[in-house]
Amino acid sequence: RILVVNSGSSSLKYRLFDDEGGVLVDGRMERIGAPSGRLTHRWRRPGGAMASREEPREWADHRRAFAQLLELLSDREPFMPQVVAHRIVHGGERFHGPVRIDAGILALLDELASLAPLHNPANIQGVRACLEHFPGVPQVAVFDTAFHRGLPPRACHYAVPRAWYRDHGVRRYGFHGIAHASVAARAADFLGKPLATLNLITLHLGNGASATAIEAGRSVDTSMGMTPLEGLVMGSRCGDLDPAIPFHLMRAGLTPEAVEAALNRDSGLAGLCGVSDLREVMAHADAGADDARLALDLYCYRIRKYIGAYLAVLGRVDALVFSGGVGENAPLVRRQACAGLERLGICLDEVANQRSLDGARQAMAIGARGAPVKILVVAADEEEEIARQARACMAHP
Repeated sequence: RILVVNSGSSSLKYRLFDDEGGVLVDGRMERIGAPSGRLTHRWRRPGGAMASREEPREWADHRRAFAQLLELLSDREPFMPQVVAHRIVHGGERFHGPVRIDAGILALLDELASLAPLHNPANIQGVRACLEHFPGVPQVAVFDTAFHRGLPPRACHYAVPRAWYRDHGVRRYGFHGIAHASVAARAADFLGKPLATLNLITLHLGNGASATAIEAGRSVDTSMGMTPLEGLVMGSRCGDLDPAIPFHLMRAGLTPEAVEAALNRDSGLAGLCGVSDLREVMAHADAGADDARLALDLYCYRIRKYIGAYLAVLGRVDALVFSGGVGENAPLVRRQACAGLERLGICLDEVANQRSLDGARQAMAIGARGAPVKILVVAADEEEEIARQARACMAHP
């Protein structure tokens, strides 16, 4: 039984698999650290049917969310895991694949925490909580950066002094790799072609957001960089930014710590219009709020820029793939992101775009019939991908 713990910047998803890959427990905690949080929890009854509950909850931080998760699993012997697999966002240069966690690995993860301040500390909290709660149970770390480990030098290096890379690890690592790997594999299945034959642009759009150019099944460029701060506009992160801006602000009296916190926690959609959840942004925009309209327009414009850039990187693109909470559920975002790209072969079918994925469908096509580039909506399954990598790690440590 593999328990997957997938901690995001504002969410905690979890799933317990049986030894045949079936689901015993599944759930998510949303809006951690914010009001109006929500718990969705499903579990398998003794007869095999799934039961579920959904209710409003609030968690001040990830520590309290992990305590709730362990409470949900405790005192149920069939739900006790034999392996715990954790999503770890930043693996730096050290980790290129899944690893068994021991004291030395945990110390190395602590050293990387500053590179992903919204994520790695929360990931590590989950590791420590599970080590304490499940003593003796093997723990495996699966890294978001691993999918991008083969980025070509022209895509992974910055034009800065070479000594910065040698001495301080300054380079582009890329993130959301678990999600991009899952989406790419599912897109290939939907298209009925081997992944190694396809060029894809995958868009993981949620509170965090990133774009990846996939050539012959391998990541060759991605929007996030040394940290998850670079690239697309996100819920509370700024995305691409003139690097001189932090120095300008520090000369004006802000401390480095204040600037870093603001760029990670108070920027993006939240910085533009006061709310980080795109559903709220769209509601405010519909109500006529100019700052929300600007936030939505900028969010979609940045996506469109990256689509154009990765069309140039790849040359030939077989499919543009939307995924993540926003990518799967916001037809308006998909329409605005594709607007004006018809001459580049990206043509949306407006009727198909209004459909939604359901529990029985993992992917759907929303592009115009006969267009050169397929447009897909694909549900990522990070938990399934994490469990797959954890099994491989346990089989071949």
